[in-house]
Amino acid sequence: MITPAIVAELSKEDIPGKAAALEKEDISLLVDLLNEKDDNLRYHAFLLLQNRSQVSADIYPFWNELAGKLSSPNSYQRSIGLMLIAENVRWDQQGKFEPFLDAYLACVDDEKPVTVRQCVQSLARIIPSKPDLARRICDRLLSVDISMRKETQQKILLMDILSVFAVARRYYKDERVENYIITAMTGEILDKKAKAEIEKLLKE
Repeated sequence: MITPAIVAELSKEDIPGKAAALEKEDISLLVDLLNEKDDNLRYHAFLLLQNRSQVSADIYPFWNELAGKLSSPNSYQRSIGLMLIAENVRWDQQGKFEPFLDAYLACVDDEKPVTVRQCVQSLARIIPSKPDLARRICDRLLSVDISMRKETQQKILLMDILSVFAVARRYYKDERVENYIITAMTGEILDKKAKAEIEKLLKE
């Protein structure tokens, strides 16, 4: 049985092993700890749930609680919701994510750049589990106007979007996506190093 004190004292190196050893009754406590004001406690609870979600479906029953975080006024809570939902889509045999996709994609326009990035990055993990949603996801990302974002955010957001497209094109063929990639790779927003990273992803 895990306790808040144990969670608070964990190191990052301890997380995978402790996550694998969690009992079902521990999950409810950890979900509650996601609301803690203590950053260390809340973050460790998140890491445990994130790791556990990769190997077990026992966080999936808390889907509604995670989904509710996307409407939180707290950006950290929105980010937690985005990332944990992305990890649990693989267990979504009940089809809860499909009707929720628009609400999820709305976070592409979040007021916090870090939350925007976490939303976009998470889509690359979602597509392999929900390939039928690749078109809707691509449509939303194709509508993002990079030029309207702050100049300091344009490169990293573009790379995030291209990373999602690199995954999506394995499941869904779209000329618009291919043209977007060509334009980005021949444009001036990405530097030589960034283009090399994207080229590597496209070959995977």
